[in-house]
Amino acid sequence: MNNYPIPAGSLQSKVILVTGAGDGIGRCAALTFARYGATVILLGRTVKKLEAVYDEIVAAGAPEPAIVPLDLKGATASHYKDMATTIEREFGKLDGVLHNAGLLGVLSPFEHINLASWQDIMQINVTSAMLMTQALMPVLKKAPAASVVFTSSGVGRTGRAYWGPYAVSKFATEGLMQVMADEYAGTSVRVNCINPGATRTAMRAKAYPGEDPMNLKTPEELMGLYLYLMSDASKSENGKSLDAQPK
Repeated sequence: MNNYPIPAGSLQSKVILVTGAGDGIGRCAALTFARYGATVILLGRTVKKLEAVYDEIVAAGAPEPAIVPLDLKGATASHYKDMATTIEREFGKLDGVLHNAGLLGVLSPFEHINLASWQDIMQINVTSAMLMTQALMPVLKKAPAASVVFTSSGVGRTGRAYWGPYAVSKFATEGLMQVMADEYAGTSVRVNCINPGATRTAMRAKAYPGEDPMNLKTPEELMGLYLYLMSDASKSENGKSLDAQPK
């Protein structure tokens, strides 16, 4: 669990929303949060995958999760407002949000960037996260200490050739986090980023098809930082962009 040892039960009574919860890091985070006592809201596009995670959480004897099937590409502000209303009605508060869902797109030279692809990546990686957090803020404020965590990337700190739209979307994610962290400093809501680094996921395999995945860390090996940022141990962390795999 890397350098963030978190006691069992650290997320007891917390309600945490995880986007992209059906696969990869999102799935692992949802299972881990549940194991540490949280009631997890599983958000994703593919119901079958979400149901599989739901079943695994219930089978492990963790708190029963909730499922929110939603395609971030087509979701509007009203969808997020409706979701926030439902969460408030069902749970009364929201202690955390992990914005994990993301779209890589096609890696290509700058001159070949396709506008439709650019807009899809910005919609899913940036705009949907902004609209969702905006809608959820009143419910997050009802928690004693709420944590919003965005997913960043190394290419969101230093641009890299051929990573165009994805890299720009992650620069925007870092900026959104910094703006929010500054605006909510001193309140009960803290906002940070996690850069997972090279991890054994389907997205990584798509970006680096020639890479041996067995040389990469698994999502499970990164969970210490995810648990830390969702637990009360990180109450003082705000406006940070943290690496799940310290260099």
